[in-house]
Amino acid sequence: MSATQTNKIEIIKAATSKIKDVDFDNLHFGEVFTDHLFECDFKNGEWQKPVIKPYAPFLLDPSAKVFHYGQAIFEGMKAYKDDNDGIWLFRPDENYNRFNHSATRMAMPAVPEEIFMEGLHQLLKLDEAWIQKGKGNTMYIRPFMIATGAGVIANPSDEYKFMILLSPAKSYYSGEVKVLIAEHFSRAANGGIGAAKAAGNYAAQFYPTNLANKAGFQQVIWTDDATHTKLEEAGTMNVFFRINDTLMTAPTSERILDGVTRKSLIDLAKREGINVDVRPVLVSELVEAAKDGSLKEIFGAGTAAVVNPIIGFSYQDVYYELPKLENSVAGQLKEKLTNIQHKLAEDTFGWTVQV
Repeated sequence: MSATQTNKIEIIKAATSKIKDVDFDNLHFGEVFTDHLFECDFKNGEWQKPVIKPYAPFLLDPSAKVFHYGQAIFEGMKAYKDDNDGIWLFRPDENYNRFNHSATRMAMPAVPEEIFMEGLHQLLKLDEAWIQKGKGNTMYIRPFMIATGAGVIANPSDEYKFMILLSPAKSYYSGEVKVLIAEHFSRAANGGIGAAKAAGNYAAQFYPTNLANKAGFQQVIWTDDATHTKLEEAGTMNVFFRINDTLMTAPTSERILDGVTRKSLIDLAKREGINVDVRPVLVSELVEAAKDGSLKEIFGAGTAAVVNPIIGFSYQDVYYELPKLENSVAGQLKEKLTNIQHKLAEDTFGWTVQV
């Protein structure tokens, strides 16, 4: 290994690279990681010297508070390589701001922008050979922070670890997705942590999603906790509905994550002259639209899949199949968004940032 210093970040390079053992044509999402990771610890009330070092396991005290009280947050981002080997990020400021929003909600220290952004840029430059060119090839980026302070007293930790991992990814396809509309379980509640990307939000989804899987559905469309009459998110994604020629999605709230893909699709749709209605969407109007034929599309939106079409939904043991469309709005918006991300179309919004 060799160590260097760059902009206050210590860089310890791996002695050998794992890249020669990776089949980039057959990647399983989130299972392969690059040669290096970024790490910075928070101790004694301040952030310590950051380091980029070889990817490897690390030790934690068994009483670390992340294990006992769940102080853990993360983000999902992507980097793209254009035809000229330029590396681009998509709206990284949105992810950075949301990360610190999550940190505040979970009583964790905010990560300084210099540490977050400089660490990310240097890590991507060091492992840039792992970023493959071509549309559909991306580098998935996972910044996260966990509570590392020792002790089982129920209070916030006094020590934390902030890290960034890189995972090369192909286009994320989930195949044909059928969903079950939740009638009992909820993703989040008013006053809770639904608007934060807290690890516990996702753990709480696993059980009801497993029940849906056993019933033949791939995901759950979550409903509000109070009345179960309002449609909120689909699986781990924001969700859109097209009734006639209007695209609808729920407003962000304490229960609904402020998705970067979601807000980008809304802006793109408006630019393309598509009528967008951001308001609470009721289960009853979705069922009625499915019955009278005015429901044209449902799709999820998130970093991993970008856009994930849904072919049908079940509510109160009745299944509603959606029409098969040759030229869907979901497909059009995904094409336009990924073209911007891969620098194949002009970025009129100023969303892309070069590394």
